[in-house]
Amino acid sequence: MSNTIKSEIKFLVELDENRVPEKLLWTAQDGGVEQEEAKAMMLSIWDSKAQETLRIDLWTKDMPVDEMKLFFHQTLVAMADTFQRATADEKMADTMKDFCDYFAEKLELKK
Repeated sequence: MSNTIKSEIKFLVELDENRVPEKLLWTAQDGGVEQEEAKAMMLSIWDSKAQETLRIDLWTKDMPVDEMKLFFHQTLVAMADTFQRATADEKMADTMKDFCDYFAEKLELKK
């Protein structure tokens, strides 16, 4: 039997009386993160049996809209980079990056 290493990432969500997130905290001890606060998160998990993506999208009620736009843009850019590394499909990764530039332009994120 091979030796395996386990790493744990935890999310803690504090909700108000209406079950709306007020606070998001995350811990990843291997990454040196302990109870760090965040305003938003997106988590995607691939269900191989069902051949579908499961997801959790959360943001706190005090997440500013301008920060949400930046968060989405940076997430899209990261997804394009990850897609390129995972598939080696340069052409589609470049197309995704072009969309990211268009997205940023339309939201006036680039100065």
